[in-house]
Amino acid sequence: MRIKVLVVDDSALIRQILCEIIRADPALLLVGSAPDAHVAKRLVKEFCPDVIVLDIEMPKVDGLRFLEVMMKAMPTPVIMISSLSKQKADSILRALELGAVDYMAKPKLGISSGEAEYSKILIQKIKAAACSTLSSPTSARECQHAELRISNSKIVIGIGASTGGAEAIKDVIMHFPRNAPATVISLHMPPGFTTSYAQRLNQLCEITVREATGDEKLLPGHAYLAPGNRHLIVNKRAGNYYLQLDDGPKVTGHKPSVDVMFSSLATHVKKHAVGVLLTGMGKDGAKGMLEMKLAGAINFCQDEDSSLIYGMPRVATEMGAATYVESLNDMSDAILDTIEAMNS
Repeated sequence: MRIKVLVVDDSALIRQILCEIIRADPALLLVGSAPDAHVAKRLVKEFCPDVIVLDIEMPKVDGLRFLEVMMKAMPTPVIMISSLSKQKADSILRALELGAVDYMAKPKLGISSGEAEYSKILIQKIKAAACSTLSSPTSARECQHAELRISNSKIVIGIGASTGGAEAIKDVIMHFPRNAPATVISLHMPPGFTTSYAQRLNQLCEITVREATGDEKLLPGHAYLAPGNRHLIVNKRAGNYYLQLDDGPKVTGHKPSVDVMFSSLATHVKKHAVGVLLTGMGKDGAKGMLEMKLAGAINFCQDEDSSLIYGMPRVATEMGAATYVESLNDMSDAILDTIEAMNS
């Protein structure tokens, strides 16, 4: 069964490029293209697409409003299309909150180099979106912020995620109390977006969340997010943990790479580390999580039913890297209970 795809963009040229990419893959079926939300609404009802590629900025009814209405009436996997700039980061993050599966840069007009790679990534994202586990956006669960009964300041939590990870990470750390152990986070997100994302999390959480700048000393009650173009590494010196940002090549196809961060936790934090691998496409983090487990760490993987894309946690679980497999709703409580038990 071919994947039915609908393209919605007010630019005729962008629609043409996206449609050509979709038509070129035999596993995809282009059911239509729309220049605005009104035409898109009619085509959604007519064809019931499996995936919608949706522009954020459109006249009259913008992509965010269309997304919000559609996810309530007829939840459908959506990939947002936008220029990946700092100015658009808040809109993309809002789209993810409203239920969009993923996002993609608009194709660059008149630039032939990179066309094949762009097509490959877009097709991968469409196919992953078609297999995603959708749930309608819901209000956040009531947060329990009782302080932890811990005395071990050596504990470090490492969280990795990709597709669907922005909302999953938010769900987990919003339930961390103000004295939670230091937390490091690597999420597959472009430069500029991580700055806005960290600020957004900081407004919602009791712990302090910031984008890492490098050479910070890890502190309890703080979470540090890898910038969108750097690997995040935890080092140890003089009995304390410090952050290092690395501008090396991509690892497992990504920078930041969860594998790089987890490997550093295995090397320097060892049995005092807690690894968490959430929803995401691919296998980044699985190898590093196994290194953590072999070094004595306790690891958590998100289960299939609650994962938007059951890729990264699936590979880690199949490799034997997970100590526990938990649903997203139970993840934060399971992590905090384990941390308290590590101190008993």
